[in-house]
Amino acid sequence: MEAPPVRVRDGGAVSGAEKRGLVRRLKRLKRQWPRAVLLVTDSTVLRWFPQLRATWAPVGEQARVPISGENAKRTLWGAINPRTGRRVVMATRRGRQEDFMAFLRTLRKAYPARPLLLVLDRASCHTAQKSQRLAARLGIHLALLPKQRSELNCMDHLWRPLKQRVSANRQYPTVEQHVDAARRWVLALSPLESLRKAGCLAEGFWLRDLLENFWRPT
Repeated sequence: MEAPPVRVRDGGAVSGAEKRGLVRRLKRLKRQWPRAVLLVTDSTVLRWFPQLRATWAPVGEQARVPISGENAKRTLWGAINPRTGRRVVMATRRGRQEDFMAFLRTLRKAYPARPLLLVLDRASCHTAQKSQRLAARLGIHLALLPKQRSELNCMDHLWRPLKQRVSANRQYPTVEQHVDAARRWVLALSPLESLRKAGCLAEGFWLRDLLENFWRPT
């Protein structure tokens, strides 16, 4: 079940040929491991210090947001199955290589005895040799997206409404309560809601043909 990471070339705009090439590689891996589960993963930082995205106040008055003055933060890791909408979420104190490796183990437990094909960006914690060796041992095959192309990562799209609904314009009593609220929000979405918010149901979603015509629900 061990395989090298799937890669596409660096630099420049993502062409249709690049995306088609990546889809072809995903198909080859799917043929090699018919029971493989396709997941898309990403992480985001939750800060105790609130983001001021929008505030309401009477005309002529400055809106006020009570804060503690402290800026503790946590990393929220998430993976979504773009075929079924199932999500796996985990929080860590940091976003380092060891934390990513812990998330890989969490994914392995969530999908026991199934090969996993994990689509993700090229963050250093993802490309580190220790991370890739652990992924190979766990039967998780890393499909690396082009650099700086978050529009191809549907889990990244799911963080946006999370930040708007849960994180913006308020400060929780503790950063752990902020994390707990974020986890509950993501996991409380129905599969259909999660797919819609992640952009997986959009007509132009780059994996749509693969999912509809090649990948059975897993």
